Amino acid sequence: MTPPPTLPRQAPSPEGGSGEPTPVEDRKHVVRRRWITAIIILLLIGVPAGYLAVSAQQSRQSGRDKASKVGAAKVRTAWPSKVQRSIYEVPIPVKASRVGYLETNNWHTSRLYVQFGVTPEELDTFLAEVGTSREDLTPGVSISPSDTATAGWHWGSKGSWYGTTLDAPDPRPTRDITVDLSHPGYPKVYVVSTAVP
Repeated sequence: MTPPPTLPRQAPSPEGGSGEPTPVEDRKHVVRRRWITAIIILLLIGVPAGYLAVSAQQSRQSGRDKASKVGAAKVRTAWPSKVQRSIYEVPIPVKASRVGYLETNNWHTSRLYVQFGVTPEELDTFLAEVGTSREDLTPGVSISPSDTATAGWHWGSKGSWYGTTLDAPDPRPTRDITVDLSHPGYPKVYVVSTAVP
């Protein structure tokens, strides 16, 4: 008589149990585990997302700042950099007020439009530094209509305008200077410096 076939032993469950029921986790441990899981998810997802949001905002702001400088269509209130003042040979007095500028560039010419208010003494110093004087100024505006339009300047009929043009061989810039002496105690200076690369 043949013995009955033996059945293979059942493999243990994937949960690692040995066939015995898994002990139930108490509520305190469940809540703690869920909090730890939520914190880990927040750190893994929330922190990088927050970093990306801050980075994108900074990038947008930087782009706006650059666009405002590059896309400026009129003279805006600000000081040109020391490098710009040096390249275009426009020595703005340190205590000048209401300083504004605009720089334009193309493949043929680069221009710096500058305006500022000074005292009579500062005006004389400025004119001496650029190689001229009040005696060399002639009545009228020395800045061309096209440059006037680009800068957004308006020469009113009530102004007392005097100007001069300082030519220089390339690569030094040519400077058109106009001074408003309507208020002798507070002259206003307008300069267009044109450089040919």
